[in-house]
Amino acid sequence: MTDFLHAVGFGLVTASILALATVAISLQFSVTSIPNLAQGEFMMMGAYGGLVVQSVIQNVIVEALAAVVVGAAVSWAVYRFLLQPFVRAGTRNTTLLVVTLGVSLILQNVLLAVFGGSYLQLKVPASAPITVGPFLWTIADVIIIVAALVSLSVVHIVLRYTKFGKSQRAVADNPELARVTGINSGQVIRLTWLWAGAMSGLGGFVLGAQIGGLEPSLGFQFLLVVFAAAVVGGIGQPYGAMLGALLIGIAMEVSAAYIPADYKQGVAFAALILTLLFRPNGLVPSRSRIVAEA
Repeated sequence: MTDFLHAVGFGLVTASILALATVAISLQFSVTSIPNLAQGEFMMMGAYGGLVVQSVIQNVIVEALAAVVVGAAVSWAVYRFLLQPFVRAGTRNTTLLVVTLGVSLILQNVLLAVFGGSYLQLKVPASAPITVGPFLWTIADVIIIVAALVSLSVVHIVLRYTKFGKSQRAVADNPELARVTGINSGQVIRLTWLWAGAMSGLGGFVLGAQIGGLEPSLGFQFLLVVFAAAVVGGIGQPYGAMLGALLIGIAMEVSAAYIPADYKQGVAFAALILTLLFRPNGLVPSRSRIVAEA
């Protein structure tokens, strides 16, 4: 029983990292319906931004802020200067999917050219594991969970209680109707990608902090789990993304307590397949999809 509870604790840490990336990709998808295969690279660009700052100022908070800024800037620039012209031209989402894959490969190679392909250490304050209730966490684990909770709370507050959040939800439901009612849909979409990029950068930084280092393909490897969590929760649904990340994160780490850890990603894919078979719209489907099927 102790091993199970410890595995659940590790799962909460993984779920926290996963939630940042999954909510980010869900926010992007909700306003543009673009399946973003460059999400992992947005995470890594932010994480490497934090790594660069670490070489100058060894302060975890400053490094995390740098990751947030770099992730936001990269995400905004990719949408503003690359994807938006395709969207305005009426390009199909299948083509946009290929474009984001190209962006992913380009950003990977940029990181490879600048930082090399070797594993670079991302230093975080070390501490012995401490007992928090039934869980066994390090100080870094606790910081990751708190950072995720704060970020997700901000998502909830912005979406529910601010003018921008209401505009974002309106654009997600019906962009044309939102535009007719006076909402600047283009500005909302660009700001949403900026916001999602900030969360992605933070997610990449805490992922590197948990693993202990970075290498250019790390984000692409993590992307598959992110998509699994997004689909399980309900693609394009931020609250569904939180639920999907929680379920996938815990399932992966609990399974690793009983089977070789190398297979734990297979658990995420198994959950993805079962969801597509029995609940293809996810656990929290969007209202627009429900209406479309009615």
